[in-house]
Amino acid sequence: MAAKNFQEFFLEAVDDAFSSLGDSAKQSIYFHLETTFKVPRDQIPRRLEDFESGLESIFGVGTRFLEILIMKKLYETMKPKGRTLRWDEGKEFKFIDYVRTAEQIFSKQKKRN
Repeated sequence: MAAKNFQEFFLEAVDDAFSSLGDSAKQSIYFHLETTFKVPRDQIPRRLEDFESGLESIFGVGTRFLEILIMKKLYETMKPKGRTLRWDEGKEFKFIDYVRTAEQIFSKQKKRN
């Protein structure tokens, strides 16, 4: 089996975060992202700004909760591989910056191995 790439880790984190809201909520979010905002699930990692904008349109200020949950899930998923930045509860991360930094670290680690 091939090693997971960053996009797979990230989508797994998004799935886990959405699943915490319940399966129908998860399906509904993906449905609205794809139909209303033209961001299908498989394009989310490449279209972070559109993804974030879609979430903000759907959830308003509640988007921050989901973004934090996605960042934590990404950290938990990648931590055993040593491929992400340290999660610091006291530091504010911007969602897109966190994801892009995590991807850069993942790529650097992958090149080393």
